[in-house]
Amino acid sequence: MIERPSELLKKFDFYPKKSLGQNFLYDPVWINRIVNAAEISKSDIVLEIGPGSGSLTIALSSIARKVIAVEIDNRLIPILNYVLDGIKNVTIITGDILDCEPHKLMEQYDASKFVVVANIPYYITGQIVRHLFESSMLPRSITMSVQREVAERMIVTPGQMNLLAVSAQFYSNVKIMGYIPAGAFYPIPSVDSALIRLDVFDPSDHVHADSSLFFRIVRAGFAQKRKQLQNSLSNGLSLNKEQTLNAITSIGLDPRCRAQALTMQNWADLTDLLRDAVSVEKK
Repeated sequence: MIERPSELLKKFDFYPKKSLGQNFLYDPVWINRIVNAAEISKSDIVLEIGPGSGSLTIALSSIARKVIAVEIDNRLIPILNYVLDGIKNVTIITGDILDCEPHKLMEQYDASKFVVVANIPYYITGQIVRHLFESSMLPRSITMSVQREVAERMIVTPGQMNLLAVSAQFYSNVKIMGYIPAGAFYPIPSVDSALIRLDVFDPSDHVHADSSLFFRIVRAGFAQKRKQLQNSLSNGLSLNKEQTLNAITSIGLDPRCRAQALTMQNWADLTDLLRDAVSVEKK
């Protein structure tokens, strides 16, 4: 039987750091829900980010072919070695996932695809997701606990769009799989949590636009979200208003609209129309 984190951490004289956002998931019901949501098969390689006290790692290892667990806090390594003793298909890596290249972790296992499961500090959610999306080897899916507010911002539709939602939806289909009660974690977090799953796809199959240019234009659009789109793009991209007006109206949009109203296809069309002007300005 898995020890409760409070008892396990006390045994190792471990105190969670608020600066690392350490809230360890231990509720067996929610551990099973996360594993089920990830839809892991016996042939899968799982990249677990933030194994913490190892409760979720044990559950993942019982199904997956291999679990590669990346933990930034080296104080947790003795605890993980203790909890995972005798489990042969888990490799623990001490380090920051932002410094790890997924393809390098996977190449030794001959894995063309992998699954990410994560329970990470909420303040770094966006950075980690972006790092995974921009890596040379995309995961098949990302299943993770995030702050409820962040999850709900990811799934909005045109009219309420934001930069995070555009980023997530450019690379994946996002689903909220459930809301995790605070009592499922130790220590109990001060914010509400949600379980999300991102089914990742190659964006070139859906949006025919250069990703770096696409996001340069999107960031300009959202930089001053209370401004009309024409003004935001003109200011953010150093273009004259006639250029942005022509691009916006040619795809059937009102130049007075705001970035929140645009669809993914609208952004892709704007990227194509402004490509030459933005590229010239960049030079």
